[in-house]
Amino acid sequence: MPDIETRDDCERLVREFYARAFQDEIIGWLFTDVAKLDLEAHVPQITSFWETVLLNTGTYRGSPFPPHADLHAKVGLREGHFGRWLALWMGTVDDLFEGERAEQAKAHALRVAQAFYRRLQSFPSPADEHQPGGLTVTQHGPDAA
Repeated sequence: MPDIETRDDCERLVREFYARAFQDEIIGWLFTDVAKLDLEAHVPQITSFWETVLLNTGTYRGSPFPPHADLHAKVGLREGHFGRWLALWMGTVDDLFEGERAEQAKAHALRVAQAFYRRLQSFPSPADEHQPGGLTVTQHGPDAA
């Protein structure tokens, strides 16, 4: 398998990850029902993020944390959400690429997930009001009662 070498490779990785994440039973609803993520608008920006991280292009401008803080304020992101995101990301990388940059993509994702989770612990969330420290399991989508 090839390593991540170009912006097109970064976009391929991002698109495949989101295809999996949107369908995921554990975190898919965060993207579709809560964030209502416009994938076509988001892909160029997140591709630039990964292109900057992995290929040192400097094409990303912005901060990836605020959207996660907004999401946390709405639903209360928990460690399990980040763990699932990370598992999907790592699996996607492993299925598409191998090499030094693929390993960097996984290592950076781990650092980001850990840093975001730690940082969010100081932010209030709706879940704090109902079950401090707990994870509330809910069903979303067309089959939800």
